[in-house]
Amino acid sequence: MEIKRAAEIIRSGGVVAFPTETVYGLGANALEAKAVAKIFELKERPSFDPLIVHVAEPAQVFEYIVDSQCMLPLQRTYVQWLTEKFWPGPLTIVLPKNTLIPDIVTAGLSTVALRMPDNPVALELIRQSSCPLAAPSANKFGRLSPTTAEHVRKQLPELECVLDGGAAKIGIESTVISLQEDGFTILRQGVITREDLEKILPASGHAAVDAGLAAPGLLKAHYSPAKPLYFAGQKEIDKSRAGIISLRGANIGGYKLAEILSPTGDLREAAANLFGALHKMEDAEIDCIVAEPAPETGIGLAIMDRLRKAAYRWRPR
Repeated sequence: MEIKRAAEIIRSGGVVAFPTETVYGLGANALEAKAVAKIFELKERPSFDPLIVHVAEPAQVFEYIVDSQCMLPLQRTYVQWLTEKFWPGPLTIVLPKNTLIPDIVTAGLSTVALRMPDNPVALELIRQSSCPLAAPSANKFGRLSPTTAEHVRKQLPELECVLDGGAAKIGIESTVISLQEDGFTILRQGVITREDLEKILPASGHAAVDAGLAAPGLLKAHYSPAKPLYFAGQKEIDKSRAGIISLRGANIGGYKLAEILSPTGDLREAAANLFGALHKMEDAEIDCIVAEPAPETGIGLAIMDRLRKAAYRWRPR
């Protein structure tokens, strides 16, 4: 019944929060500009930052992109390979859009970011809404991404409908790629890595057009907690007034609070726990947060991307 009610809100031009396997999304009808505008208003999101459009079936991609004759010769084939391997799942593909997608969704760009989430609640919501959903993370712009319904309610208490699907199993946003004729370019790191993608198609030797604008989460400052975040050793701090986010649990002595992302050092587990740990730190009675760097290989690249943006030129809220 909750999904049915949420779908009715979507069909009437409203906005709802819903779970995905990555983070919770704030969704509206991607084909209605006025509905999408409400997302920007609720999030206090700048209009230059594009949104991801979520679909319930791989074939729906071809309803919202330009005719195949206008695409690069190999793009359509690449899309089929990628969706067969990685959808539903945490991979977003940036493609040339057609006129069904309003410019507000894409920040005026000629491309649209599309993905099919791997979450039964999200997929059923899309189906019952009878439209694709434009859906950024369900938080205030630039703040910590939500991985539980409680995180959503903390930042967006005015939201009428929050579908609760439990904790997100992946916990960080999707990998975003663009396609060129010679292969893919990663625009945003996620748990699907360069090595995973190269098993399907080659990495492109060319930079993506408008790579700095074509996908969300590309600003230098993003994913920020309401307390300053530093990397270990970056600044002298009073440990008794600080919390530490540690990969395995080493070097946590003296800190008032410690969050261990993965006792075994599993980077997928660490990624899944990252935003939850940051939310706990944000709510705790501490002055600042210290983060241990993750190894910059595989999924560690995505973890470090989020931490660097959370720490970048931190300013008080």
